[in-house]
Amino acid sequence: MTQGHATAAQALVDQLIVNGADRIFCVPGESYLSVLDACYERKLAITVCRNEAGAAMMADAYGKATGRPGICFVTRGPGAANAFGGVLVAQHDSTPLILFVGQVERSLRERGAFQEVDYERMFGGVAKWTAEVVEAGRMREFVSRAYAVAAAGRPGPVVLSLPKDMLDEKAEGPAYPPHRDIETAPGAYEMRELERLIAQAQKPVFVLGGSRWDQDSRRLMHEFARRFAVPVATSYRRLPLFDALDPHYAGDLGLGANPELVKRVRESDLLVLVGGRLGEVPSQSYRLLDIPIPGMNFVHVYPEAEEFGRIYTPSLAIHATPRAFVKALCSLRPPKAPAWAGETARAHEAYLEFSSRSEPSAEVDLARVMSWLSDNLPEDAIICNGAGNYAAWIHRYYRFRRFASHIAPTSATMGYGVPAAVAIKQLLPDRLVLSINGDGDFLMNGQEFATAVQYDLPIVAIVCDNASYGTIRMHQERSFPGRVIATDLKNPDFAALALAYGGFGATVERTDDFAPAFEAARASGKPAILHVKMDPDRITPTAGLTAIREAALAGKG
Repeated sequence: MTQGHATAAQALVDQLIVNGADRIFCVPGESYLSVLDACYERKLAITVCRNEAGAAMMADAYGKATGRPGICFVTRGPGAANAFGGVLVAQHDSTPLILFVGQVERSLRERGAFQEVDYERMFGGVAKWTAEVVEAGRMREFVSRAYAVAAAGRPGPVVLSLPKDMLDEKAEGPAYPPHRDIETAPGAYEMRELERLIAQAQKPVFVLGGSRWDQDSRRLMHEFARRFAVPVATSYRRLPLFDALDPHYAGDLGLGANPELVKRVRESDLLVLVGGRLGEVPSQSYRLLDIPIPGMNFVHVYPEAEEFGRIYTPSLAIHATPRAFVKALCSLRPPKAPAWAGETARAHEAYLEFSSRSEPSAEVDLARVMSWLSDNLPEDAIICNGAGNYAAWIHRYYRFRRFASHIAPTSATMGYGVPAAVAIKQLLPDRLVLSINGDGDFLMNGQEFATAVQYDLPIVAIVCDNASYGTIRMHQERSFPGRVIATDLKNPDFAALALAYGGFGATVERTDDFAPAFEAARASGKPAILHVKMDPDRITPTAGLTAIREAALAGKG
């Protein structure tokens, strides 16, 4: 470890290593070349990306999968602007992330110098902390604090600006000690009160969400569900927090949620929300619960006290991380004969029926594709995706069995799937990693497929092509039926694109063609793209564009 006479750039890299960083994601830039040089002889791997948006999303995916801050470096001005989307994902998703941004020399600040940006103003509304390191001697302090802020309470992004000239100055002093997570635990009173509320409940429901979970806390949550026979649901894009085939699983509160689950939560007399915030999507556009006083006993478990009462006033607020809270659940005593046991079984049956029922499509039936993947992939396969109506089929028909087997943004950010898959495949090379994308979605960061080829990462990217910005087209038909504008797309041959990059490509035009194409992609040993041609009318698992348009026209008439 370099100390004492290290430059600020060397001190920065050393402090990252002290905190357990093993990889950074970047697009190189001359504004922080000194940092790249400091990595030359240090054990810190670098993933070179094609766009700063991809680099920031890779860092976010790393943070989601590990619980440790993902590290991203981008150059000043346009580089920082490109990375903004990844920072926004981390903020919405409560993901620990640290973005380092090059900055102009300190002597040029406030003059509108080449690519100069005030990053504290630029990122101030989305980052937990944004600062500029103007003194080389404080570099270790700032990096250490960045780790603490990114990971503490509700995790999120931190942005540090690095003036180019500062990086080459001497940074005296020893390294700071590594950051250690603080697990805020529930008090004895809160757990006794929770036990009392459970004992008097007739229709309890647990909902799991947020971050700061791990394998052990998930296992303990399953044990609690078994001992108390309670139904457990997951929040939007937090499906892997509970095994979909566990008999206590009731489904997910996402877009297109099972109406039976929505009804069950609305009619519950005890709702225990662990780790989540019940934002717009899981709250079904804030109509699931009454605001500010929910219409049932509402227990909210969250690691940041400022969340309590921000929208919903809980009957019982428990300031704790999911990990610490679930450990405390082990001390609770279950009722001898839970009044709700039969309802738990019915909740799971309703989930199984909902995740099996589908409307056949004339061309590729995406429900059957997702069901085939769910039945045939190894349980530890990992699915990464961005945003688009195609994701509704993932949420409904793919049954997630393992922890952290779904990496996707709760902010529904397009262009996330490919960079996320690259990051996860580097992190977990022995796992099967898929990127499932829409056509418009893929083309926003699909250039990171070149990164997969460069690093020999055999991800499988499925591109669901309906030749449109389908989600927007759906809303367009609802609001302005028949007046189609700005939503049609003319797409490339995605299979040929894969070959051009040096990967494997295949086209799927019928449902029965999917399985052999997928197996051929895996057998190739290369990064692969499966171009899945969709019926443009089949826009959701339950409705087509024609039906949506006709209903809208009838309503206007």
